[in-house]
Amino acid sequence: MNTTIYDVAREAGVSMATVSRVVNGNPNVKPTTRKKVLEAIERLGYRPNAVARGLASKKTTTVGVIIPDISNIFFAELARGIEDIATMYKYNIILCNSDQNEDKEIHLINTLLEKQVDGIVFMGSQITEEHVEQFKRSPVPVVLAATLDTDKEIPSVNIDYKQAAYDAIQSLTEKGHQKIGMLSGSLDDPVNGFQKFAGYRSALEDANIEFDEELVVLGDYTYDSGIEAMEKFVNLADKPTAIFAANDEMALGVIHGAQDRGFQIPEDFEVIGFDNTRLATMVRPTLTTVVQPMYDIGAVSMRLLTKYMNKEELDDHIVVLPHRIEFRSSTKS
Repeated sequence: MNTTIYDVAREAGVSMATVSRVVNGNPNVKPTTRKKVLEAIERLGYRPNAVARGLASKKTTTVGVIIPDISNIFFAELARGIEDIATMYKYNIILCNSDQNEDKEIHLINTLLEKQVDGIVFMGSQITEEHVEQFKRSPVPVVLAATLDTDKEIPSVNIDYKQAAYDAIQSLTEKGHQKIGMLSGSLDDPVNGFQKFAGYRSALEDANIEFDEELVVLGDYTYDSGIEAMEKFVNLADKPTAIFAANDEMALGVIHGAQDRGFQIPEDFEVIGFDNTRLATMVRPTLTTVVQPMYDIGAVSMRLLTKYMNKEELDDHIVVLPHRIEFRSSTKS
């Protein structure tokens, strides 16, 4: 049988209200009484019922976090940032894996709300009208992490993905590259597809380089799609001399795909990735990549959520963090 607050009160010889005050840290309890209650709690192995406390206070001090792939180190960094700030503000986390499946995302949102979470941090690829409706109907605040709501209605934390891609391409055009390939995500994906592709095109335009659709390959963010993309690039009559990949994992596939065919990086192809995950330093040559500060995005998202949950004043509900390029050995100095 589970020990109840009634058992602790009887063991300590006090009222249940006194036990409740001790458990909740209320200072209005005599030191001797507090000591007696804490000793009873220790003897009986009592654990406060978080659900019951939540019903009484209308707060569960629990936050739901929805991310696309718990096993991916890119998302793991985000989760770590969320967890650290949640711990700092004494919130517990329910972490959910959505597999970037819209039906599953909607189901998870509703499941978390049924569990009476105090707020939700959401990360996904595409925010649909149904997502927005769910977020607007939510009785608790929702913050998007590394996820764009094109209408900017939902609070979010991101970097400027278009500018980041622009900066990566500009670093190549300034070296004289005229044929720059891009391995993009789906153009329906507002972050890894559309925004980065828009930055790519804009940088080419500003460098007076004609856009060539043969130099753009759509991938699915995996290492294998990087290998497959490189097959297409090396078989072009007019091969690119540099390649920009929308994430690091695809960039690794590009590097290994080139090396498997006898090409040298960066001598034959300069390669730039995006995200600055740990993969960037595990490959040889090490990968030049755009730094998307995933830990910071997670941490700032959680802090923004705590402000909403505690009804603090906010300067802005849209937060854009700085980015930079980490130059390594996959590009020439």
